[in-house]
Amino acid sequence: MTEASRITMQDNEIFTDEHNALRKTVREFAKSLAPHSVEWDEAGIFPREVFKKAGDLGLLGIRADEKFGGLGLDWWYTTCYVEELIHTRNAGLNMALMVQSDMATPIISEIGSDEVKREFLEPAIAGDKIAALGVSEPGGGSDVAAIRTTAKRDGDDYIINGQKLWITNGTRADFITLAVRTGDDGYGGISLLVFPTDVKGFHVGNKLKKIGNLASDTAELFFEDCRVPRRYLLGEENHGFYHIMTNFQGERLVAAQGCVAGMALAVREAIAYGSDRKAFGRPISKFQVWRHKFVEHLTAIEAARRLTYYATDKVNKDPFGATKEITMAKLFAGDLAQKVLYDCMQMYGGFGYTTEYPISRAWTDVRLITIGGGTSEIMKEILVKLEGL
Repeated sequence: MTEASRITMQDNEIFTDEHNALRKTVREFAKSLAPHSVEWDEAGIFPREVFKKAGDLGLLGIRADEKFGGLGLDWWYTTCYVEELIHTRNAGLNMALMVQSDMATPIISEIGSDEVKREFLEPAIAGDKIAALGVSEPGGGSDVAAIRTTAKRDGDDYIINGQKLWITNGTRADFITLAVRTGDDGYGGISLLVFPTDVKGFHVGNKLKKIGNLASDTAELFFEDCRVPRRYLLGEENHGFYHIMTNFQGERLVAAQGCVAGMALAVREAIAYGSDRKAFGRPISKFQVWRHKFVEHLTAIEAARRLTYYATDKVNKDPFGATKEITMAKLFAGDLAQKVLYDCMQMYGGFGYTTEYPISRAWTDVRLITIGGGTSEIMKEILVKLEGL
């Protein structure tokens, strides 16, 4: 029995038969990909067809409008998707899929015109086009107001110049949900638009070498006098900052959800390994130091899950009303994961330091959770403001 199915049984007041059916679909899909996990990490990328397979299952537009190929469901279904996706055994692949489903396309779904949705959102949900989110730059990641990539009006077009960095799916994206500066300095001059990557003047720089999440391609992007039609603007000009901040909440929530599910799975597997592995005539897991350590972790993971579910419930009722809870969930889960995965890896001893067991890659991959989508330090600064401190 998987940890995710344990969650379903514990939370039957939340998860229905319909949720369980989606869980089963995602779990089977994820497990079908798991045998390729090491291969794709070593290659630094996974096949494009994986997006299409996810699209055919309806996983890339769970909350999107059915009119454009989405399922029209709520955040609890997204929770099922994220929790079960961990069974791919590949954090990079999962991140790439979630960029498509929960980071690059929700803004288009929310404020894009029907014309733009048909041209970009619909094929992204189907898995026919790969999407990326272009916000971070060399001079600003969490500090969105520091964006310097410009989009200047020229008749019915925008002319775009600048650079983006840390862009997941960046080497092969068909389009980018792009944050640009259309006005004065600060948060009031930022806009969002859809940028097709076949535009003249666009090119991909280095594919960045990372220590974890290896199967996701991460790139630096360059824009030199790139011309795109103004009809690709998302929402109102100079009002993009607020939509980016709202979008960050979704990104941080799925990060927390996946982190909690990943921790729970890692602990259960570490305990199982320790039950089979003996030292000094008895199973490692029977030593008091490990028994106490892991019950502490299980208690903390359950607290993280409850906080994450509370945030999910709030955002389900009000997309703008859960900033504090989501920020707390990402901060708590992300920092906890560093301790939990460290101890899980330690349980395996020397084998934990090899790639023979998934725990070694999980330990490396989880480091990103305190950096991506806003660092833990930024989460604390947000909470300081929200709490009036």
